[in-house]
Parts: sequence; structure tokens; C-alpha cells
Amino acid sequence: MKKAYPVAFLFFLACMQAAPGHSADLSPQTPAMMDEIVVTASRSAEFRKEISANLTVVDREEIEQSCSRNAGDLLAEKGIGHIKRYPGNLTTIGIRGYRNDTHGNDLQGHVLVLLDGRRAGTGNVAKLLTKNIEKIEIIRGPGAVQYGSAGMGGVINIITRQAETKGMFLEAGGGSFDTWERSIGGTFKENGFDFAGSYTHLTYDDYDTGGGDTYDNTGIDYETGISANLGYSFSENHRLGVTFTRFDAEEPGSPSYFSKPDLDDVTNKDYYSIDTSYTGATENEQYQWMARYFFGKDENEWIDNTGSDPSGLDDGIPSANETDQQGLQAQVTGAYDFATMTVGFDWLDCEVKNTWTPEETTYSNPALFFMGKSPLLGEDLTVNLGLRYDWYDVEVTEPAGGDESRNNFTPQIGFAWMVTDELKIRGQYAEAFMMPSAKQLSADYPGFTGQVVGNPDLDPENSSTYEAGIDYFHKSLKASLTYFHSDFEDKIVTDYQSNGDQSWTNLGDTTIAGFEVEFSYDLAECFNWAWEMRPYLGMTILTEYKDEQTGENLLYTSGTNLAAGLVVSNGAGPFVRLNIAYTGKQDVMDYESGWPYSEVELASSTVTDLVAAYRFYESPDYGAFTIRGEIRNLFDQKYAYAKGYPMPGINWFLGLRWEY
Repeated sequence: MKKAYPVAFLFFLACMQAAPGHSADLSPQTPAMMDEIVVTASRSAEFRKEISANLTVVDREEIEQSCSRNAGDLLAEKGIGHIKRYPGNLTTIGIRGYRNDTHGNDLQGHVLVLLDGRRAGTGNVAKLLTKNIEKIEIIRGPGAVQYGSAGMGGVINIITRQAETKGMFLEAGGGSFDTWERSIGGTFKENGFDFAGSYTHLTYDDYDTGGGDTYDNTGIDYETGISANLGYSFSENHRLGVTFTRFDAEEPGSPSYFSKPDLDDVTNKDYYSIDTSYTGATENEQYQWMARYFFGKDENEWIDNTGSDPSGLDDGIPSANETDQQGLQAQVTGAYDFATMTVGFDWLDCEVKNTWTPEETTYSNPALFFMGKSPLLGEDLTVNLGLRYDWYDVEVTEPAGGDESRNNFTPQIGFAWMVTDELKIRGQYAEAFMMPSAKQLSADYPGFTGQVVGNPDLDPENSSTYEAGIDYFHKSLKASLTYFHSDFEDKIVTDYQSNGDQSWTNLGDTTIAGFEVEFSYDLAECFNWAWEMRPYLGMTILTEYKDEQTGENLLYTSGTNLAAGLVVSNGAGPFVRLNIAYTGKQDVMDYESGWPYSEVELASSTVTDLVAAYRFYESPDYGAFTIRGEIRNLFDQKYAYAKGYPMPGINWFLGLRWEY
């Protein structure tokens, strides 16, 4: 087993630097949390105190203090909800008992992933690297009024950096499992032009699981990520912008189950997205507007080689899926004495191809939406209202199928009451939906045992959610408690018919309820320390998550997800961060044992990560040099997010960063 000794001294050094007696008096002032500006809940900039939903924000500081390289690992650290992660760059996320599609299909999930406020085009959050992310805003609960189909359990908005200053950085490092990483990036802003971007290249070998057993074929030839956000402001309130995101993973191992690994199967994963936008406002900012056009492609390829299959059934012919998307967004916001209102239009067009089914499917989805908020009681009470109407046209082509149309109306209403300047009480009722796929509505082609036939009478899956919460922010204390109750109806399930044909039907209702807790407090406030020493806690407890048809708990759903830890930092470079992420036990299908499949229990897990950084040199002429060390899975926990696919055991990473 590879040990973490090479970074032990680094953590000792950083801890000594973090002692209050050794620090300069640095007391950075941050704005009141209630006055934080966020954008996801209403699609326009607003104060957090006006929001009726439960909103979690992962800011740039948290991202830099994490040992995560992509959004999937970062969300796992935060304990947002159920994570399903496999070797080979595949991670999906669940929130409040709802989850993404297993293979990251943006159209067939129940948690929606956004990139800068529009559909990312993938549900595989491992494809979105963190180097150029400014922050992540997470709506816990429905976001369908704002963003349409799939926003049932929550909406994750990954917001890229937009330059405010000039600077650049270089990073390089290595660690366990022959891991090597290098990154370059920077920001630029001058004469109306702004740019923020990064490039990362990563490679690693097969990893060891908890306990030291090597999991063969889990390495990767290389992984690269590019993110760039550039723009030109031709006046103070008008900006033209272009955002480009690219991910490429070359031949990550596709090992199959740890109990019977496939030693030479590989995958290839590619993703890119581009959007162009124009944002503007009147001189007094009473009216603001935005227009955007975006497009991109999400591709996955699985190559089954014959060398690892003695039966010779694998012939090396790759299987693949591909999703092309393009879309438009346009909206106008007007601020009046009695209300602030946003009206807008969305359009999404997708084409999906899979090699394992003969059909091609297309989706066209125009929508109109309205979001409004009105202050009452001298602006202490804000009432929020949202309405959305979606039209869906789907078609199955090549070789046979048809087209179908659907529409859906979605309402949402809530309130946010500032009882005092530091205490907010909020409540909300919101509906959400997921449209049937083109295949589910109108397929007609031969399958393995009979004909695959769509059901044109399918209704959209839908949910209704009530929630209430309290937020309290006082100086460095941040605390939040939310209760939610969600009714999920008309679940679409596969209908295997007696003649061997396959179709789909609406069957099954589910009630999901529970509590969400967030807490953090800087102990330095009590003891008048110059350095931050902040314990934190985030937790979701589901009190009810049973399928009403079977009476059993939902599959792939943990009753408890928790993240807790401690950060020690001076706010200017050096820090130490300990993070503990707990995932409760869950019922899963045991595909590893073969047909007929049965339900089994996947054990709970607790994963501890330790990160530290120390800025050992800083000069106006030569920039700043920081050494950084990480120990992941500190206690060598043997765990898996998906049965049969254990995650890496204890491993270390040591890196050097130069920034100027």
C-alpha cells in the first residue's frame, strides 16, 4: 500500500504556521451573508435575503481549499446528496432522493446541472473541472419554473470565473498511483476586455482500494480540461461574452466489477460547450436584459477488447452514445417600486444517438416563463411567484418510430420574511416535472426479445414540494434548517409484456421528506484570534423515502448524507482543512451476482480528507510560491458509491503553485 508519509512534514509545518501566536493580524471583512448576491433562484441577480428556496453556495475559497479536481468530487465532499461514482470519470449526483441518470444523460435525470445558468448538456459532473469555477449555487428542491424539465430534486449551477483583475498561475504536482498533474491559467482585464481561463492535464495509474488491493484497469492515459470566459464591455452596463468548456479523457480504464475485473476494456469521454451572450441594462439599471445562444456535444465510447474475454463474445467494436444540444435564452427584468419582474423565453434542441438501439431521437422544447417578487411590510417580507409553460416535440427516426407532442404548466410560490436583520423565515411550494423521452413516447423497432414500442399516452413525471426553513447569520455564524416534503407521481417504468415486447407506463408514487442542516462558525470571533478557525457541518436526513407501490425504500438513496470539518486559515494563502464526508447505507440492485438480480444493502462509508498549503515566498517582482499537500481517504476507508466499484484507498498528492 502506498503511504502518505511524504506530506506529513508539510501538514506539521502548516499547522505550526496556523497557530494564532504565529500569525499577523489579518481580519478580512466580508459582506453580511444576507446581502450576498446570487443568481440561480430567479435567473437574475438578487440578494440572498429575498430567496424563498434553500440555497447552498460553494464559493471560490472553498473550491481552492478542496482536494477535488472536478465538480463531482467537490459535491461528494460537501455531502449535498447521493453520489454515484465509477472508475473512469463518471459521477452523477442526487439531491433529496432524486438523482441523475446513471450515464449522465441531461435529458433523463431528476437533478439539473447548469453551466453559467443554462443546461450544461451533461449530467456527468466529473467532466466539469474546478480550476476556472468561481462558485457553485445549488437550489435544494424544485427548479423547474426557472429551468424546465429535470429540475425536480435540485439545480446545480456551476458558474465560471469572470476576470476582475490581472493575474496568472502555474501549478504542478504528483502523488500516489503515479498521479501527475499540471495546470496553467489566469485572468486579464483592460480597456473593456476581460478573460479568465485555465488548462489542466492529469494522468494516473491503476489505484489501490482501501486495505491496499490494486484495482486493475482503473488508470487513465490522460485527462484534459479547458475553460475560458472572455468578454468585451463596450460600456459600463453592456457586455458581450463567450464561454468555452472542453473535457477529454483518453482511454480511462473500464474495469467492470472488482470481483471480476475486465483488464483491458477502456472508455473515451469527450465534452465541449460554447455559449455567446449579451447582457445589458439601462443607465439606472431599472431594466436589465440577457440574450444567449449555446451549443455543445457530450460523447461517450466504450471499447470491449477480446483479450480479457476468453469466450470471444467481445469483438472490440465500440459502443457509444452522443448528445448534441443547442439552445437560446432571452429575458428582461424590470424593477419597480411594487415588484421586480422577469419574463423570458427558452428554446432547447437536442439530438441523441446510441449504438445499442437503432433509433435516433430529437427533442425540441420552447418555453415561456415569468418570475416576480414583491416587497411587503416595509420590504421585510418578499413574496416570490413563478410560472412556466413548456412545449415539447419529440421524434424517433431511423429506422422506425414517430413523433409526439406534449406541454406542461409549472407554478411556484414562496415567501422570505426578514424577522430581523439576521434572521430569515422562508417557505415555498413548487412543482417540477420530467418529460418522457422520445423513445418512451414513440419508438417502434425490434428489440432483443420482441418489438420496442413507445407509449403515446405517457404523462410527464411530476412532483409537488412543500418546504419551510430558517436562516440565521450573525457575524461569522451561519446556520440554516429546512424541512421539505415532496410527492413524486407518475413515475415512468419499463413495461415488459407477455409476448416479449417492451414498452413504458406511468406507475408508482413516492413520498420523500426530510431535513437539511447547514452550520459554520469562526471560533476566532470568540477568542479574538487573527486567524480563522471555522468548524462546519452540512447534513441531509431523509425521514421518508418509500416507493408507495412496493413499500420499500427507494433504491440508491441514503437516509443520511453528512459533511463536517474544520478550516484554519489566515485568508492570505496558508490554510489547513480537514473534511469528513459520511454517506449512509442504501439499498441497491446487485448486478454483480448475475441474473436474476436482487436487492442488497450497500454499506455506509466515512471518507476523511486533509489538505494544507503554505505560502513560503512572496514578492512584488517574482510573485508568490505556495506548496500544497493532500491526504485523501486519510483512514484508508474501503468504500464504494456503486456496488462492486470500490474507490481509492489512502493516497497523497504534493504540488507547487506560482501565481503573479
